[in-house]
Amino acid sequence: MPAVPASASDTAADHRLNLLAGFASVTTALVLVGLKLWALGATGALSVAASLADSALDLVSSIMALVGIRYAAKPPDRDHSFGHNSVEDLVALGQSVLVAASAGAIGWSAVVRLGDPRPLAAESAGIAALAASLVITGALVLWQTRVARRTGSKIVAADRLHYLADLWPSLGAMAALWAASRHGILWLDPVVGLAASVVLLVGARRIGLDAWNALMDREADPGTISRIEAVLREQPGVSGWHDLKTRTAGTRIFVQIHVEIDGEISLRDAHAIAVRLKRDIVAALPQADVIIHQDPA
Repeated sequence: MPAVPASASDTAADHRLNLLAGFASVTTALVLVGLKLWALGATGALSVAASLADSALDLVSSIMALVGIRYAAKPPDRDHSFGHNSVEDLVALGQSVLVAASAGAIGWSAVVRLGDPRPLAAESAGIAALAASLVITGALVLWQTRVARRTGSKIVAADRLHYLADLWPSLGAMAALWAASRHGILWLDPVVGLAASVVLLVGARRIGLDAWNALMDREADPGTISRIEAVLREQPGVSGWHDLKTRTAGTRIFVQIHVEIDGEISLRDAHAIAVRLKRDIVAALPQADVIIHQDPA
């Protein structure tokens, strides 16, 4: 039986939202890199360098994300009959590797700087630049949160994590600059850099594991399976089911299920039961691609 996906208009609208989020992300990253590059040149602070490195990786990741969003939206073709959604997981996995590498470099630099604190300069100017970057980043994160909830895009969600994590290094860098300028406290700068690297590593691990599990065809999360089973239990004409299999690819959820139907009813009636079941599963999971096999009870 053919799959019953979300309506074409909803899918197109989600794609436009994801693209808009992608363009906004790239533009924001360019602005942030410029601001923090200037702040680093003015202050020489490791905490600012950590924040700059994070934003530079955000720029690379955002460009990758935009390319991934465009590719994932391509319709199924002869060579990709299930679509191109797995590119979202590939991009997310690549982003997690970049973030982890950046976190390792920043953490190592912070450990070295802890043993040899260095004086900072132009702290007030650096604080002003970082404050502006916080406002810009915060606005982007709010927009990405809304888009990710609406479309379920893993690419937008992963990109959002990068910018959300960027808020903390920026706040920490501001605190380090303030402490250095007002109280001559130099050790706070590498401490903030070290803390930022830990935050980045935790986020990279979560995004990377999610993407890896999807690429390895791991089944959908227990909550999703429970929703499918709830629909099955409430379906008139379905006396049982077996071989429920699920996997994810990007925003799509692929479902295969054998349902048990009274073997004495007509093929037309059995088909109608299966169509109704598929429609109800898609209503509960709009991004589902469902294949149903009918067995006589």
